[in-house]
Amino acid sequence: MAAGTLREVYIVDAVRTPVGKYGGALSGVRPDDLAAHVLRSLVDRSPRLDPGRIDEVVFGDANGAGEDNRNVGRMAALLAGLPVTVPGSTVNRLCASGLEAVVQAYRAVAVGDASVVVAGGVESMSRSPWVLPKPERAFPAGAPPVYSTTLGWRMVNERMDPAWTVSLGEGAELVADELGIGREAQDRYALASHAKAARAWREGRYDAEAVPFPGVELERDESIRDGGDLASLARLRPAFRAEGGTVTAANSSPLSDGAAALLLTDAAGLAATGREPLARVRSAAVTALEPQMFGLGPVEAMGRALERAGRTFTELSVVELNEAFAAQVLGCLARSPELDPSVVNPRGGAIAIGHPLGASGARLAGAVAHQLAEAGSGVGMASLCVGVGQGQALVMEP
Repeated sequence: MAAGTLREVYIVDAVRTPVGKYGGALSGVRPDDLAAHVLRSLVDRSPRLDPGRIDEVVFGDANGAGEDNRNVGRMAALLAGLPVTVPGSTVNRLCASGLEAVVQAYRAVAVGDASVVVAGGVESMSRSPWVLPKPERAFPAGAPPVYSTTLGWRMVNERMDPAWTVSLGEGAELVADELGIGREAQDRYALASHAKAARAWREGRYDAEAVPFPGVELERDESIRDGGDLASLARLRPAFRAEGGTVTAANSSPLSDGAAALLLTDAAGLAATGREPLARVRSAAVTALEPQMFGLGPVEAMGRALERAGRTFTELSVVELNEAFAAQVLGCLARSPELDPSVVNPRGGAIAIGHPLGASGARLAGAVAHQLAEAGSGVGMASLCVGVGQGQALVMEP
């Protein structure tokens, strides 16, 4: 390839499991099996593609402390029955791990290091283990500390600034404080997310991407609540601040289980599939800010990705912006006044659908690709905030 030239990168297909709630329908399924399922489903939907042509499998995974250890991307490829000659890797950018996998696949194809790549993400928050550190000395007298790996900080380095290691929920409260986002606004946003997600499933909007796990009775995202009202949400206690808190379980994303995968190719790989692509990747960006303000991470990432694509906020027709917390999404919208809220999460977001950490970024990218393919035009973007203060975004067009 000539210096300075990049290949066109196509998203050929994208699939995901319906998202299970914590301790719910998917809690009996290992994360490596979830990953293998979406990978196998994706490959089966392109029967003309020789699986041996896949140059790499990249999966995002935010935990990696349990059954998803030992490089779950490679494990998924083996469990899915791909040829043993297909490599696999696993990446971790916490909540954006699945999108990081897509970005790495995009870069590999764009520069000519690969022709066909599967990128995805997986998380089973239900099955995330408890862990304990090794003792500092022999024969300790007391019981060792035990940490849950489901979510958030553990084994924190004492040299880390305490302001940076607040809980994710407290970080959402800080965003609400800074931008004056009240409890009612957050609850209204949460109700709208559930209503949009329920309507999207009723109308079959997710049928093209949903691949239920065999033997599990879960045909749609498990955490979606049909109905609900502002008064019932208002009765819930704040989850992170006892006094004056606004962030509750209802206006936050739930703990979840799920997996997603996308097929990315260059022109030669696309021809091998015999299919029309859903979308083309145009640009990507990742940025960082103060860890405790992680919720606002997408703002700069979205702007930078659009600039690299030669596009503006006003040209966006669909945006999938991860709903870690209602306060966080509303904060990003407040800091991005050119972004039309009506194009953001038109089919509901993570508050309703769920947020299986390592899978969410891949789910969002796939959702944008499918919506662009349906419309046949427009500019789409997937973006997430990231714990410890980062933001990531990916821009696509049909």
